[in-house]
Amino acid sequence: MTEGIPPRLLIAIGGNATHPEGIRGTPAEQFEVGARLATTLLPLMELNTELVLTHGNGPVAGKILMRNAIARDRVTPMSLDVCGGHSQGGIGYVLMQSFENALRRAGIAREVVYMLTQVVVDADDPAFDNPTKPIGYFYDEEEARALTQEMGWEMREDSGRGWRHVVPSPEPRHIVETAMIGTAAAAGAVVIAGGGGGIPVVRDAEGDLHGVEAVIDKDRTSVLMANLLGIDDLMILTPVPRVAIDFGKPTQRPLEQVTLSEIRRHRADGQFPPGSMGPKIDAAITFLENGGKRVLIGRIEDAVAMLKGEAGTSVTADDLA
Repeated sequence: MTEGIPPRLLIAIGGNATHPEGIRGTPAEQFEVGARLATTLLPLMELNTELVLTHGNGPVAGKILMRNAIARDRVTPMSLDVCGGHSQGGIGYVLMQSFENALRRAGIAREVVYMLTQVVVDADDPAFDNPTKPIGYFYDEEEARALTQEMGWEMREDSGRGWRHVVPSPEPRHIVETAMIGTAAAAGAVVIAGGGGGIPVVRDAEGDLHGVEAVIDKDRTSVLMANLLGIDDLMILTPVPRVAIDFGKPTQRPLEQVTLSEIRRHRADGQFPPGSMGPKIDAAITFLENGGKRVLIGRIEDAVAMLKGEAGTSVTADDLA
């Protein structure tokens, strides 16, 4: 094994990597983005590493909800769990085709599998009584009132920028397709799963699954998936090259290598606010507390360099320091 390259790896890709700002989202644009993403990740796909990727779906899910709103008088709106499934299918098609094309051109005989993923949540999760996660587009107050009346959406004003649909964001408890994801990865496929945090479902008293109106945090699902699969190394891709403390201040300092105990202390000092790096740091801490060994946080273009310790921020379990 090449130094620093783990035998098994899970990579969490943000939603803006699959649908960046500034594009209209035409099919041609989506496949162009997919091709760039495949080219960037090709060095990782070339490695002899079991590889699982998760991804966000925020921009795409927002467009699906907008279609619901615009066409509500002509087409029956889809429930939020079905919207999540639609986003997984659309993004999955683009990523599968783009990755397979890149691998074929490089002469690499490796399959790409997209796994439609259901994630079990607790029906009694307190998040269902307190929707806080904003999704989709911004609306003015009149539009927001109309959507509440016609769609049953809960709308809240968001920092002076307009009104948005807010939904519950319960904790992921189990991933239904865990065994199949692990089997496909062990067989050598590049596995893409857990899109948008997964489709939220609950089990009834008979054990049957039912979708629920919620959106699960993508990084929390990524952590749970890695822990369930026994993967030691987690990579969280962000737009910034490294995690920093005192961000935006003259004393700003990037973090290169830190331990779990050190990152906990920085979090306790208020270094990672909820609206920026906070959720990713929370995810990293949870992963390490539940048996993970190393979390790498940085830019997608630095992925291989991060594995070699040449870029990004590395957070390791205390017993590996």
